[in-house]
Amino acid sequence: MTAQAKIAASLYGLALGDALGAPTEFMTVAEIVDRWPPSGPQEPMGDVFRVTDDTQMAIAVADALLAAPKLTPDALTPALVETFVRWFNDPENNRAPGNTCLQACERLHRGQGWLDAVVPGSKGCGANMRTTPVGLVPGLDDATRAGIAQLQAALTHGHPTALAASDLTTQVCGWLVDGESPEQLVARSRAYAMSQREVYHHDWLKTLWERPGATTPEHFIARGWDEVLSALERVEDAVSSPTIDQDPCFATGDGWVAEESFATGLHVFLLAPERPLAAIRRAAVTRGDSDSIASLTGAFSGAYLGEDAWPDVWVQRLEYRSDLSRLAVGLGGIGEA
Repeated sequence: MTAQAKIAASLYGLALGDALGAPTEFMTVAEIVDRWPPSGPQEPMGDVFRVTDDTQMAIAVADALLAAPKLTPDALTPALVETFVRWFNDPENNRAPGNTCLQACERLHRGQGWLDAVVPGSKGCGANMRTTPVGLVPGLDDATRAGIAQLQAALTHGHPTALAASDLTTQVCGWLVDGESPEQLVARSRAYAMSQREVYHHDWLKTLWERPGATTPEHFIARGWDEVLSALERVEDAVSSPTIDQDPCFATGDGWVAEESFATGLHVFLLAPERPLAAIRRAAVTRGDSDSIASLTGAFSGAYLGEDAWPDVWVQRLEYRSDLSRLAVGLGGIGEA
């Protein structure tokens, strides 16, 4: 399986999970199975599989990666600001986007610097839904990948847990593309989180840490990694006695905040790593943020399995399919530039 195939499949998986989970968001499991008996929706709805802001903003991040002349803080920051503002002003930005993203992007649109535009206390899941393209860029070292992931989160979500969860979401995607086995993901994630617990990426994050209650940059970021480590403990407990028949939100959280969306997306992927359709169907039938959980589950599944993950007839019906295909080629070529 080529890396290029995995890159494309991860982007398609993000969008397919998003489209499948979108109509079940804000519903209980009982309501979902009552509307789509007996097991919830089995494929996305409509002739065109419409996605939400999760996929739209992932496209914005990927476009910025391709537009930046170099993947450095000075080059990438304005590219991210440009694509985020473009998303904010897009007439198709009508898919119930999160308030944090809207508030921060409106300030960026007005010309505020990102350190002033960011919503400092927010750790909503919007920051790590969109970060998976960063993990698909070949050849990035861990520090650069981490810096990019945390910066793209920090343009809107300033809470340290949003930064840490986005970082780890990105790393998991990259590890899976590189061939990591699902069985090793939790242990590797824990080891990475511990190694990063007091690592503050000054070049990328500047003075973001200077918030009330934070005494040092290390103290600031450690708070985020501690919450992610607690979420990983819940994943480890859940996959030690796996059951795909129970709503995963009971074990790892409803997914509205960053560490829970990462944890539950990973949890569901690990329930059925060789059965991607079963995984995103389970993710969509949850009491929590179903489209966001299914987005991450789909991104992980595609990064692991590649082109065999998704039915071609599904991929052909995806909204933004041409953009996702273009981005897959572009992201795969960054390392060759």
